[in-house]
Amino acid sequence: MSPAALKAALVEEARARGFELCRVAHAGTPPHAAEFREWLADGAHGSMAWLEKNAGRRTNPEAVLPGARSVIVLGMNYWQRDPPRRAGAGKFARYAWGDDYHDVIEPRLRELDAFLQKHDGRQRSYVDTGPVLERDFAALAGLGWQGKSTMLIHPKLGTWLFLATILTTLELPPDEPMRDHCGKCTRCITACPTGAITAPQRVDARLCVSYLTIENKGPIPPALRTAVGDRVYGCDDCLDACPWNRFAAESREARFAARKFIGMPLRELLALDEESFRTLFKNSPVKRIKRRGLLRNVCVALGNTGTVADIPALEAASRDPEPLIAEHAAWALAQIRGRSVATAR
Repeated sequence: MSPAALKAALVEEARARGFELCRVAHAGTPPHAAEFREWLADGAHGSMAWLEKNAGRRTNPEAVLPGARSVIVLGMNYWQRDPPRRAGAGKFARYAWGDDYHDVIEPRLRELDAFLQKHDGRQRSYVDTGPVLERDFAALAGLGWQGKSTMLIHPKLGTWLFLATILTTLELPPDEPMRDHCGKCTRCITACPTGAITAPQRVDARLCVSYLTIENKGPIPPALRTAVGDRVYGCDDCLDACPWNRFAAESREARFAARKFIGMPLRELLALDEESFRTLFKNSPVKRIKRRGLLRNVCVALGNTGTVADIPALEAASRDPEPLIAEHAAWALAQIRGRSVATAR
């Protein structure tokens, strides 16, 4: 089979497994390798030490897979319509509404790997867990272009894409990059609640709500807590603001549909013990921040949006044996009581 025929067959295999997009880039140095190193040197990655630890591999596919010749980039649409929202609910990033995307995508990558092995390819496959600059290669392969928020934008699917990469020793015909269609638009920059998009295509993770509520394992800095608003897991503000998302189409993958915790009032989430947390978030990406992380975020959200009716629940949380939860609950109580006093005046 010729390289072109093999690539065409691969695209069909990918589509049969639910990937809307499958394109190929040459396995060279990613376009923003120098900018990535500068970003690390500035400390903008925060506490994500693994990014610095494997920076050399992230900027050199052959260090990940000796003999790598091509990077196959796949895109799977995850957009779902907004479910009914109950009063007092917190916000979860849309990608976390359903089952963990790793559990959905990884078995399908193994199947594609097996297909390529039949054609004498050696592969390494990743769903945002490996040392690969996915968005760089996605843009290089023409899956879309990187917007000012750094998110990949597809002209028909918008920003709602899970990306997966397969490094292979097979030489496949590369695709052409897509032209940047953002123009002068800066809606994503304006929409960011913490000003984390410090320049076009540059995000300071230390300010990003997604980082603060997910990757950050310690306290949320007090100066940033008000800006977190009612978000309890991630943030979609820069994605929601993108005008290209008016073309978004509902995902064909049923496992990305919103689960029952979407729309749960914050007070109900605050009442979760370890067992109920594990049960509610089984097979969900939310489970990775553990109960301590979620309830920390819930306390901040209640501090920003709660009322005196939430005080008993927060008082109980302020006595939680987990210090991270207790401290954020105490902050939330002070915020609500302060608003109550101000309103009474």
